[in-house]
Amino acid sequence: MWGIQRTRYADCNGSEASEENEIVVNIGGVKQVLFGDVLNRYPDTRLAELVDCSLKSPEEISSLCDDYDPDTREFYFDRDPKAFKCIIELYYYGEIHIKRGICPICFMKEMEFWKIDPDFLDDCCKCHLNEVEDELAEIAEKVRTILVDREGDPSAAGWQRFQMCLWRLMEKPESSLPAHIITIVSFIFVLVSSVVMCVGTIPDLQVEDSEGNLTENPTLEVIETLCIGWFTIEYILRLISAPNKMKFVLAFMNIIDFMAIMPFFVVLILTSFGTGVMELANVQQAVQALRIMRIARIFKLARHSSGLQTLTSALKSSFKELGLLLMYMGVGVFLFSALGYTMEQSHPETLFTSIPQSFWWAVITMTTVGYGDVYPKTTLGRCNAALSFLCGVIAIALPIHPIINNFVLFYNKQQVLETAAKHEIELMALRSGEGELEAAPAAHTHVCGAGVWDHAMRSCHSDTYIPLLKDPRRGAGFQTPSMDTSFESTAEASEYFI
Repeated sequence: MWGIQRTRYADCNGSEASEENEIVVNIGGVKQVLFGDVLNRYPDTRLAELVDCSLKSPEEISSLCDDYDPDTREFYFDRDPKAFKCIIELYYYGEIHIKRGICPICFMKEMEFWKIDPDFLDDCCKCHLNEVEDELAEIAEKVRTILVDREGDPSAAGWQRFQMCLWRLMEKPESSLPAHIITIVSFIFVLVSSVVMCVGTIPDLQVEDSEGNLTENPTLEVIETLCIGWFTIEYILRLISAPNKMKFVLAFMNIIDFMAIMPFFVVLILTSFGTGVMELANVQQAVQALRIMRIARIFKLARHSSGLQTLTSALKSSFKELGLLLMYMGVGVFLFSALGYTMEQSHPETLFTSIPQSFWWAVITMTTVGYGDVYPKTTLGRCNAALSFLCGVIAIALPIHPIINNFVLFYNKQQVLETAAKHEIELMALRSGEGELEAAPAAHTHVCGAGVWDHAMRSCHSDTYIPLLKDPRRGAGFQTPSMDTSFESTAEASEYFI
């Protein structure tokens, strides 16, 4: 047990705190002496209520602490001593900071116990608290989604039940073994289609038609047709089973899927009109453009790759850094192309015919590519080129590091959320097998922004409320939240959810 701390603090007038109203508190085995005039700076808190305990009855004193020794006037609290060190800062500094290693959600429960308003928490700690609450809400949402995917809606019947089963089969590979197999098959079709599209451009594998023009190999066309058939059936089934048809059609990845199959059918329709239509120059250019659009199907891989999805999300969160990179490059390209054009005008064989034409040289120089098709021939032009690629390296390197950090943070966060969600599902299955899981369709009220729990943990259509229970609390006498359970704060909810 630690010794009694008797730290002196000066008040606002510079005088030391008086010992007349000192009290001794024992927080989890750690004793500390506090002074009444300091605690009375915040009279609505629990510690301030301990100052004049000689005027209070034993019942009132017992309601303020866990135990009390009248001989030594020592108050006992079964609380976290590390968190209390942060709590006591309020009385001396007017604000509270959460120390490293303390759970923000549990610390909010400590503040609630000591009757301290959350507004005294410093802004930086509030941001950390909001981040933790968002992560817990995301975990709860992932658990809810997994439960819905596995169990479905028991109240649905007929067509709705078939639609939900079909949606899970086509969209949720983790919901069942057949859904996982369909995902693998779809992934293989995407790879085969992409390889066939590339191999079909090799002249040695192409065949000549009646007019002597090279066309695609018939075997590759059959494979291409089979792949398009699979993509079409997959898209139609997903569209039929989609809960929200408009949202499905306008989704980015679904637009990619549509663009991957649309060129085949457009070319097929144009071909059916006869050779007269196909011989038109505009139609031929349109057909060629549609064939090139087939490269969009490679983006279908993102549907089956969590790594590509993470990269896309990281780039979305790095728009500011990407914009900064483009701004640096734009300014540099304009500046060095103008300087290069000006310095190279004196040379009779100059390759810099105009400033817009010099943009290409500036781009490949600042990005250190240097194809060599355009290069300076004067001494000043070469000095300008050396300066341009040095500035280009710096301009590219500065925003890249934050973009990489965003990707790493987002990827680690996704891994943690997925692992935590799977862990909660395993705990639920274990408790359900032991008969410890109870239905609790209760409406909870929260403070400190904890209202996310009700929405996140309740199934969209089901009346069964499945709480995420904190595993260490399981044991003798522990009960799961019942229909009458309500949480008064996020910190209290964290005793059940994590």
